[in-house]
Amino acid sequence: MRNDVRVSTERPPESGAEESDPKPASDGASESQPLRLRTLLIIAAVLLGLDLLTKTIVVATMTPGKPIYLIGDWARLSLIRNPGAAFSMATGMTWLLTLVAAAVVIGVIRIGRTLRSLPWAIGLGMVLGGALGNLVDRLFRAPGPLQGHVVDFVAVGWWPVFNVADSSIVCGAILLVALTVFGFEPDGTRMHRQQEASTAEGETA
Repeated sequence: MRNDVRVSTERPPESGAEESDPKPASDGASESQPLRLRTLLIIAAVLLGLDLLTKTIVVATMTPGKPIYLIGDWARLSLIRNPGAAFSMATGMTWLLTLVAAAVVIGVIRIGRTLRSLPWAIGLGMVLGGALGNLVDRLFRAPGPLQGHVVDFVAVGWWPVFNVADSSIVCGAILLVALTVFGFEPDGTRMHRQQEASTAEGETA
C-alpha cells in the first residue's frame, strides 16, 4: 500500500516577522478633535458686524473734534479718521497697510482650514474679524480704494484712539502668543505632553 505524501511549497514565516503589514500610527489626540474653521469664521463675522455697526453709528451721530465724555476725561468717544495702522501708527503708509491686512486675512483662512484647537480658533477669529473691519474702511472709505481712512472713536486715558477692530486684533494676538508660550498647538495637542509621551516611549523601548 502506497501512501501519498504531499509536500507543501509554502515557506513558514520568518522569526520575528509580522503576519500583517503594520499600519502607521496616527495622532489620535489631534484627529479626534473637530475642525474649527466654522467657529473661526463665526467669531470673525460677529466681530466684523459689530465693528461696522459701531462705525456706522459713530459716523452718523458724531462730529470730529466734539468728543462725548463718558467717565470724565478718562473715557470718551472721539471721532477721528486714521490713515495709519492700529492706534494711529504708520500714518503715511496706508496703501501698504491695506496689502498687509489683505495678506493677514488670506493667511488666517489658510491656517483655519486645518485648525482643530478651539482657543486658536477664537484667537485667529478675533484677528480675522479685526483685520476685515479695518480692511473694509481702507477699501471703501474716503479718500479712495487702498487709501481709505479708518474710523476710530474710543479714547481711554492716554491710550491712542481705537475701534472695535483694533481691540479685536490686539486681544486676539495676545491670546495667540499666550497659547504659543504655554505649548498649545493649532492641531489641538499640547507640546509638553507630546514631549513627555516621546520620553516615556524612549524609556520603555
